Amino acid sequence: MALLDATTHAFALLFSGDPALWHIVWVSIKTSLLGLMLATPPAVLLGYLIAMHRFPGRRIAVWLAQAALSLPTVLIGLLLYLMLSRRGPLGGLEWLFSQPGIVLGQFIIGLPVLLAFTLAAVQALDPRYAETAIAHGASRMRVMFTVLHEARYGVMAAVISGFGRVISEVGCALMVGGNIEGETRTITTAIALETSKGEFAQGIALGIVLVTLALLMNGVLVLLQGEAHNPGARL
Repeated sequence: MALLDATTHAFALLFSGDPALWHIVWVSIKTSLLGLMLATPPAVLLGYLIAMHRFPGRRIAVWLAQAALSLPTVLIGLLLYLMLSRRGPLGGLEWLFSQPGIVLGQFIIGLPVLLAFTLAAVQALDPRYAETAIAHGASRMRVMFTVLHEARYGVMAAVISGFGRVISEVGCALMVGGNIEGETRTITTAIALETSKGEFAQGIALGIVLVTLALLMNGVLVLLQGEAHNPGARL
């Protein structure tokens, strides 16, 4: 019965336009998108370069890119906390317990996801795409754009997976952001706080928002991929 009451109250909060709740959602979306936007260009470029070039230590680079996916976000948060604290090397930025600090954390968390997925997408392509572009006299930049265009659905999946990873993490956002009301409180840190207080309605409401965002992002990917990449559409 308590679960039913909490869920009913959660929907009431969502549809009443509760300003505190929707501000938390806004902070989460803003910091996640900024971190992802900063991480995407270098991650996609690195993923392409590692996939398309042979060099000493390439296997180690691939291993590190894939191993970075398993890095605990709380460990990233701890390292960032030490670096951004007043005695840390980045203390002068005064980013600890601020939104820029959370964005930096989201950047670091999202980077390996984007890198590993882009690497896998480019490696899975037929090498003749690049060979044909080179045979037609394309520049290195043009070859890169051609290959990435052919791997665009894999790159899109990388971006969406990265967004899901950064918006749903709690350890780094809590340690670096400090869960300050109206400033650095995100969806996940708010859920943790409200649950610890025994206030389940807002936690459930924010959980509904989180699941809805995940469904919307993956729905966008399915629409972008189109029926041409659905094997059943050709039967």
